[in-house]
Amino acid sequence: MVYLTIPPPPKIARFVRFFWVLENEVGSEKPYIHRVMADGCAEMIFHYQTPFDEILSNDTIETSFHSGVHGQSQNFRRFIVRQNFGIFGVYLYPFAIPILFSIPSDELSNEMPDLPTLMGNEGKVLEEKIMLAKTNEKRVEIITAFLEKKIADNYRHEPAVFSTICDIIQTKGVANVWQLAEQSFLSTRQFERKFKAFSGFSPKLYTRIVRFQSSVNMYGNSEKSLTEIAYECGYYDQSHFIHDFKEFSGQHPRFFFSGKGEGAEYRDV
Repeated sequence: MVYLTIPPPPKIARFVRFFWVLENEVGSEKPYIHRVMADGCAEMIFHYQTPFDEILSNDTIETSFHSGVHGQSQNFRRFIVRQNFGIFGVYLYPFAIPILFSIPSDELSNEMPDLPTLMGNEGKVLEEKIMLAKTNEKRVEIITAFLEKKIADNYRHEPAVFSTICDIIQTKGVANVWQLAEQSFLSTRQFERKFKAFSGFSPKLYTRIVRFQSSVNMYGNSEKSLTEIAYECGYYDQSHFIHDFKEFSGQHPRFFFSGKGEGAEYRDV
């Protein structure tokens, strides 16, 4: 299995956290199951080899897209693939959604539209270019040119709430949202409305999701107990931590941090 991240060029780093690549050889006798957990950021995803099938809650299978956007989410989703696969991803700050796709971020919350549906012919052309690219270096070049043009065409000014969202992400969900809101010079109602439009969720829920993600990123730190992880990530106690972790991942944190969790293989690369 290959998993790697690629930093974005400075011109788009305000909106793109990083690019990522996941590749694996899969035998038909042992399919690969991938679990996507709740996340405060969105992703553009391109399956340049075999597309995944999604395992729905009733255990039925539905074919997923070749390319699309996975909006910021409070839910977990499961996918399965039975052949070799390659995925190229663009990990986006949620406030990039209105600039790139001309819709409020909250319209993509918990959604996974394919690019042609979201962007029409422009999405089809971008999908084709990414699929036909011979290397991931070329994919970075193609998507960077696309993103630079979109940002140049659509970016007008930066609302104060952008900084609030970044502060929450950078402090791993432990920032005081209401202190940040006061710094934005907006009324509580205006702040909550703008925050949801650009992050996808209410301030309270968004902070919970980011805090959860900070705990997920502690995977591999086997020396810490669940209680230590909980306190380090800003949870009041272990039970609160376990409750949120199960809600946002569908797994008990003890099972996840044991290294046996579903779809965790790439984290060991």
